[in-house]
Amino acid sequence: MKITIDCRHIDSSGIGVYLKECLPFFLESDNYFYLLGNPKRLTSFLINDKNNAEILKCNIKPFSLSELLFFPFKLLKKINCGDLFYSPSFNIPAGIKVPVLTTIHDIIFPDMPELVSRIGLKTRMFFFNRCFNRSKKIFTVSEFSKSRIEHYSKKKQPIIVTYSAIQQHIIGFKSESENIQKKDFILFIGNIKKHKGLNCLLEAFLMAKDSGLKQKLVIAGNACGFRSFDKNILNKLSAFNSDEIEVKGYLPDEKVLQLLTEASLLVQPSLYEGFGLPPLEALYCGTPALISDIPVFREIYSGFPVTFFKAGDPIDLKEKLLSILYNKKPQKIVLSDELYHKYNFKRTSQIVLGEFQ
Repeated sequence: MKITIDCRHIDSSGIGVYLKECLPFFLESDNYFYLLGNPKRLTSFLINDKNNAEILKCNIKPFSLSELLFFPFKLLKKINCGDLFYSPSFNIPAGIKVPVLTTIHDIIFPDMPELVSRIGLKTRMFFFNRCFNRSKKIFTVSEFSKSRIEHYSKKKQPIIVTYSAIQQHIIGFKSESENIQKKDFILFIGNIKKHKGLNCLLEAFLMAKDSGLKQKLVIAGNACGFRSFDKNILNKLSAFNSDEIEVKGYLPDEKVLQLLTEASLLVQPSLYEGFGLPPLEALYCGTPALISDIPVFREIYSGFPVTFFKAGDPIDLKEKLLSILYNKKPQKIVLSDELYHKYNFKRTSQIVLGEFQ
């Protein structure tokens, strides 16, 4: 089969991780692939002996008018000579005539319309509905997301759960992390968006500090490039000194790994997620995780050694912080073999490849 993979999301957060980790497994198959996107970002994926892929250079932005009205004819001709088109998100260029398969990671905007303007919500729903209508099959990353997609989709096409998983560079780092010592800080990983629950964490952290908590809070995430970032949180963060709260912003993978391993605790206070990867990465690196009790976290982390708190409740979060950390030495987490292998991208990519066939 000749399969086009839309790789323009390669540097997106969760979508980019899913795509980057699945691509090497896709390329190990006996199919031929067109990789649509930036050649500088995609060349490294072509290093294999099979010579079964080529890059289709494309600088058209996803979710743009150009994608809908002016997508290059030469690219469309190449794509339509293949067998199918796969997008790791809910955008599909106009003019594609071959069968389309997509991955929708979450459907947060109609579930939390307060995150965007009315026009923003209508625009996103246009792309969602277009994706529903054009896709032969849809993949998603949790049973929770599947249920929400089914709720909004009027067309009853197959929706297949393909979980997100641990990234390869974390797997390779695990043996090195065993010798890294814990430090006195709490870690938050995520973009500065309202649904990430950072406001709740800040309130809980300050109350815990007043009650004697010694650890500081380290925030690894940024607000750049996101229309739905939280200005109020940014204003609050600017009032703290680095001895209490340190904002790292965007960090390369190796720095995030170091923080994940050194942290006394990772806190994920999300109000909404499609999957929610940082707690899994923390546990893999031996760091305890304190997470909100939203439905998707109950699904993904069932059986894992995590602590739940009531989502959006800073008092409950404060009590859990003190219970885990106050005058206690941080404990390293050791996962069982079953949990260690529960989520992996090889399994995920095999499911997707099977549906391609």
